[in-house]
Amino acid sequence: MKASLQTRLGQQLTLTPQLRQAIRLLQLSAVELEAELNAALESNPMLERPEDAEPDPAPAAADDVRTAEPADAAPEPETEPPLDYEPEWSEPTEPARGQREDGDDFDGGGVAPDSLHDHLLWQLHLSALSPRDRVIGAALIEAIGDDGYLAEPVEAIRAGLLPEIDASPEEMCAVLCTVQHFDPVGVGARDLADCLRIQLGVLAPDTPGLALARTLVQGHLEALARHGAERLAATLGVPAGEMTTAVALVRSLDPRPGAQVSPLAPEYVAPDCVAYRQGGVWRVALASGQQPRLGINRHYERLIATTAREDASYLRGQLQEARWLIKSLETRADTLLRVARCIVRQQAGFLDHGPEAMRPLTLREVAEEVGLHESTVSRATTRKYLLTPRGTFEFKHFFASGIATDSGGAASSTAIQAMIRKLVEAENPRRPLSDARMADELKRAGIPVARRTVAKYREALNIPASSERQRLQ
Repeated sequence: MKASLQTRLGQQLTLTPQLRQAIRLLQLSAVELEAELNAALESNPMLERPEDAEPDPAPAAADDVRTAEPADAAPEPETEPPLDYEPEWSEPTEPARGQREDGDDFDGGGVAPDSLHDHLLWQLHLSALSPRDRVIGAALIEAIGDDGYLAEPVEAIRAGLLPEIDASPEEMCAVLCTVQHFDPVGVGARDLADCLRIQLGVLAPDTPGLALARTLVQGHLEALARHGAERLAATLGVPAGEMTTAVALVRSLDPRPGAQVSPLAPEYVAPDCVAYRQGGVWRVALASGQQPRLGINRHYERLIATTAREDASYLRGQLQEARWLIKSLETRADTLLRVARCIVRQQAGFLDHGPEAMRPLTLREVAEEVGLHESTVSRATTRKYLLTPRGTFEFKHFFASGIATDSGGAASSTAIQAMIRKLVEAENPRRPLSDARMADELKRAGIPVARRTVAKYREALNIPASSERQRLQ
């Protein structure tokens, strides 16, 4: 055994810090990217936003005067459609809530709406109940869900009050009845029939169809939904006119009273790219404001040559990291734009004609067309959104598996689901289409699918089975 030196030639893929940073930024959403950049701005003195740059107070010669635009700032790619682009939506002309017509905000504009529990507790404290009953009422209100229904049994709520308050079942029901008549009427109901019964109870006695509506709510809601008003009228021996009036009264009630007070806060999605038509051709641009710009702080950059060695070494390291971050942002914007353009080019039929024209598309196809790795395309399409005249969609919405058609082409799963929805909307409610019949209809259209495939797509669309869709009215 003796020591020796050997030379070997080989290839090895190494992830450099710059590449790791570019990959990490690419998979971030717009919100996460903004948080990441804010953290970088706070930790790195070499970074600044161009709009925050201040003119250098130090005197300088005319040839050394720098513009407010940092030279190392990432060039901003095309972020807005051209001027001749006319979107299919318009900005609201009325002043937003919390803003006067002159544009000034007032203090109440930013106040968040009360939740359903807060709204009910407010009425509870204004009621004439005793302190003991208010505690019981607060426990009942806490058990009411966002839709307005009582989420727990009364006995469980009663047990939760022990040992401080030992309320009888009659006392619990009395307080619950009071809560059920708070605004909105019907909250705290145990089920749909109970909710509708409470709302009918506050109507005037001379309301047309009130008596029959109470009869329908108490024991015929399921029969009304399955068989229709005409057949139920014959079963109950009620004139068709009276049944029509009673059914109209029941339909005027609110099955989810809690949604009136605590509607779910809308979630707004900021698109990363915009697809628009120009000259008969679909084009793509980065959405305005979605490409953050960073620049180098020139003041700290000049300090590198005048500070001590240790401080200069620290500043050089921060300067290098700042340049890497700016380069990574450029790479991210370029990758998103390339992937979005490829998606729009592949799915131009969807933009022109709707979901039925969606073609099958995979990550591999896009990766091969844009010259990127499949994992890179996956990162670029996760939590990224494209604004189109048909709505805002996640990039992954445009990827779908396909089924070969009789004509030699392929139909995507999205297109098949759109066709199934169209068949259901056009069916006879008295004789709804079964999964087998819909499969036959799709086969006549040249798309050979099995019945179980139709059932899977129908369930994905939240469409009930044919027996549940049958209406005899």
